[in-house]
Formats: sequence, structure tokens, C-alpha cells
Amino acid sequence: MGELLFNATTAALMVMMVNSGLGAVGRDSLRGRPVPWVAVALTVLAIGGVALQLTWSGAMAALDNDPAKSGWWRVFTSVFMQNGGVAGAAWNIATLAAVAALAQWLWGGPLTAAFFLAGILLPERIDTLLGLGDGPSTDPRNFAGSSGATYFLGATLALALLGHTRTTKERILALGVPALGLVMWILQENGHGLVAVYGFALGALAWAARRRVSRPATDTAQ
Repeated sequence: MGELLFNATTAALMVMMVNSGLGAVGRDSLRGRPVPWVAVALTVLAIGGVALQLTWSGAMAALDNDPAKSGWWRVFTSVFMQNGGVAGAAWNIATLAAVAALAQWLWGGPLTAAFFLAGILLPERIDTLLGLGDGPSTDPRNFAGSSGATYFLGATLALALLGHTRTTKERILALGVPALGLVMWILQENGHGLVAVYGFALGALAWAARRRVSRPATDTAQ
């Protein structure tokens, strides 16, 4: 029962983030959008990681991020390894593709790549800063998997919706992402939840910085 609830809340959080992205982008505008090449590249890397696991029995041992093993590359290569079986790998790749595409249409390619990279590198460091390093890890990858970076990136979609919308329903949806994430962490120690809170916070900083940069430019033009 506990595992079922864990999986259900994890899936619900992702659905909320994707719906936030669709709301911010505009569901009716998807067909006319350009190809999100950063999303395509990340998805290809994830598929390639699974293909490597299927063809090389030593892939996980060589490329996961087990802290008992050395290798600077592991923190990056482990993101494109999957450890949840066929269903888990399919879910991780599908959600990565959807979230990264929406993020690129909202934030642009460079910032999307930066957010994804932040989702790989920042959670562990924020844990340490908040004194969570000796407790359960906020990193849901368990040494391998793309879900941590995907949920981090996905939470920025909720922040983007909050910045774009004026409707109460959509604001509740956007704010529900960090709220549910925090509840998931407190009640379940579900790392996907706290990673989403981190991503939402970084998205807020990026949104504020973007507004601050664009406002002087607008003032100058006027």
C-alpha cells in the first residue's frame, strides 16, 4: 500500500507539472512550435543509455553514481542509466521528452539545458546546505535514473505558468506543485517532491532575473 501511494503521488506530481507547462505554452499552439532540439538531444541520450544497458552487462557498474565508487563522470552518466525496469525506463524517458520540450518552448534551449544540469548537480549541494546530507537523500535516482533532473526541470514549468496566468485555477495548479512536493517529502521522504521544490525555487529566481533584465530594455526603448 505504501509503495502504491508513493508511485501514485509521484505520478500525480508529474501530471501537474506537465499540465502547468501545457497551460503556459498554450495547448492549441503546440502544432506550430519549432522542434525542441535540446529535448530531442536529452531524450536520445536517455534512449542510448537504456540501449547500452541492454547490450553491455557492465554498464550500470561503470556509469552509475554509487558513492562507494570513484569517477567524476558518474554524476552525469548515471542520469542516463535507468534502474526501474522496463516500465520505469519508459516512464522516465517519456516524461523527460515531454518536460524538456515544454521547458524549451517556455525558457529557450540554453536555459532548459542549464536547468537540467542544475537538476543533476544542485540537489545534493542544497541538501548539504540545509543539513539534510545525513538523512534520506532528496535525489530520487538511487544511483541512476533521469527522474531527479526531470522533476527539477518540470517544476520550472509550474513557475512559468504562475508567471503567465491570471486565472485562479491555473495559479492553484502552479502553486500545488511545490506544495505537493513538500508534503511528499515530509510524509513519504519522496525525493521527487523536494527536488521539485528546489526546481520551482530556481525557476522563480530565473523568472525574476529575466524580468529585471527585460525591464531596463523596455524602459530604454520607450
